Amino acid sequence: MHPESLQIDVLLPYYGDVDYMKAAASSVLNQSHSAWRLIVLDDGYPSDEPARWFGEISARDDRVVYERNAENLGANGNYRKALAMATAPVVVVMGADDIMLPNYLAHAAEAFTAHPDADVFECGVQVVDEHDRAIRPLGDAIKGRVAPRPESRTVYEGEELAVGLMRGNWTYFPSLAWKSETVQRIGFREGLDVVQDLALLCDVVADGGRMVFDPRLGFLYRRHSASDSSVRALDGRRFDEERRFYVEQAGRFEALGWRRAAREARGHLTSRLHALALVPKAVRTKEARGGLGPLLRHVVR
Repeated sequence: MHPESLQIDVLLPYYGDVDYMKAAASSVLNQSHSAWRLIVLDDGYPSDEPARWFGEISARDDRVVYERNAENLGANGNYRKALAMATAPVVVVMGADDIMLPNYLAHAAEAFTAHPDADVFECGVQVVDEHDRAIRPLGDAIKGRVAPRPESRTVYEGEELAVGLMRGNWTYFPSLAWKSETVQRIGFREGLDVVQDLALLCDVVADGGRMVFDPRLGFLYRRHSASDSSVRALDGRRFDEERRFYVEQAGRFEALGWRRAAREARGHLTSRLHALALVPKAVRTKEARGGLGPLLRHVVR
């Protein structure tokens, strides 16, 4: 199969800022790779603007599918529903405020064509703020330090990949492309809101999955203070979930005989450094001071 003919489903579970969503969807429409389908699942956002906007687009381009949920499913439920709708060999679960650069799907198609036994693809990612300006917050700077630095497309798997993910999740979930058969078989775990992406990656790796990493820039990942993960981080909920998850992974990797991965999971150093970096903000923010205790407990445990 030629890369140009590889079909890719782009899933867009949506609830949030309309303008960001339009920019995200428009970046899919502008891909150089044309064998795609965009599936938008509106989780009951209180506006009819998405339905109107996508209705106009789908009337011109039948690759665009829009559906509004009858009831709000929440992030995890909407992700799982979206994943079940994918029919193409490759699927991307995109954030509704992120941007694909025009080469992203082409690079993903090339990677899966060259490595048909791969289960997931990652590319070079630039973090941007609310105004599309390139930024590098502390957490992303740490990601950059622990991320692999190949000069060209490289395959990672097994304990080597697990160690890297436990040392610091250097991937950006919306920029990952997945083999649909693998990700639909394994699926998103229920009950996770913050680490569902890392949990899915760990499940794939523990199942024998392989990742292709292409260091060429292909994706813009947006960080802004109103994100769900930012709110959960300041009040400590994010790290409660992360701590439980890392303890579970340590046991799993020990059972697999992956002792280095288990050690990194028990230490979860970058997660603890993230909590430490948020302590000054929690002190300054009156509404977040109740989360100061959970943040500090996560740092020292």
